[in-house]
Amino acid sequence: MRVLVTGAAGFIGSHLVDRLLAEGHEVAGVDDLSTGRNTRDDIDIWEMDVADPALGGRVAGWAPEVVFHLAAQVSVRVSVGDPLRDAEINVVGTANVLEAARAAGSRKVVFTSSCAVYGVPDALPVPPGARLRPASPYAASKVAGEVYAQMYRALHGLDFTTLTLANVYGPRQTPEGEAGVISIFTDALLAGRPTRVFGDGKQTRDYVYVADVVDAFLRSAGDQGGGRRFNVGTGLQTTDRDLHTLVAIAAEAPDEPEFAPPRLGDLPAMSVDAEPTREALGWAPRVGLPEGLTATVAWARSQDI
Repeated sequence: MRVLVTGAAGFIGSHLVDRLLAEGHEVAGVDDLSTGRNTRDDIDIWEMDVADPALGGRVAGWAPEVVFHLAAQVSVRVSVGDPLRDAEINVVGTANVLEAARAAGSRKVVFTSSCAVYGVPDALPVPPGARLRPASPYAASKVAGEVYAQMYRALHGLDFTTLTLANVYGPRQTPEGEAGVISIFTDALLAGRPTRVFGDGKQTRDYVYVADVVDAFLRSAGDQGGGRRFNVGTGLQTTDRDLHTLVAIAAEAPDEPEFAPPRLGDLPAMSVDAEPTREALGWAPRVGLPEGLTATVAWARSQDI
């Protein structure tokens, strides 16, 4: 299968590229390299913004069967500070990718969304059919991207599947994004620096390991799940305070965080229901949080060698 991965040098995108190549697929990538640094010598990565009008010509020349669209501005706080730039990358960029895929005759686009689209949910874990309540420009841009994907399917027959990701973590993670706290805790604990937990430490998140997320992307590339949104998460809630303990254990470091005032806009709790994902795609998370954190800390430790 010939595929294109946008955000190919990023955290999740680079793991997806590794898996695709390992399975023998033909892969090209797009990344502006503003934050992603995980490049490989054995694939062609086009250094460009996904909103660049020249993208269409590059995609037409590659003619991918499937486009995995991961390139995005991923920080809620950055989106609040610069909503126009967020919209340029996440809304205009997504429209540009969809149009390029349509013009190139691609069969499907797998669109990456975030559990941030659910806002403060009525119940946990959140089902994929829950009401969307974007509470930040970032979340709104992800909702807009899915609306564009739905429109392209109805208007042009370009299939899509949306994967709404919980808090993804693992090797190569950076501090940006909703699961960046794991990277922040890990780097600080390995370096012997102080760590901070905001509020009372009882906020919860649903943490899912990057290799499991990549598996969901691969399973979404076929005909299954066309035109649908699927949650990718564990359905389990981990508090910020418990997460610090687990990272400290993996890093063999003291579990003594400082406590700071709560941050404005932080959601109190989140987890997602992935049962429909299992039913439709045969997907389920396989890596538990302690195991995944051990691998993540081991990778971070190896970067200092």
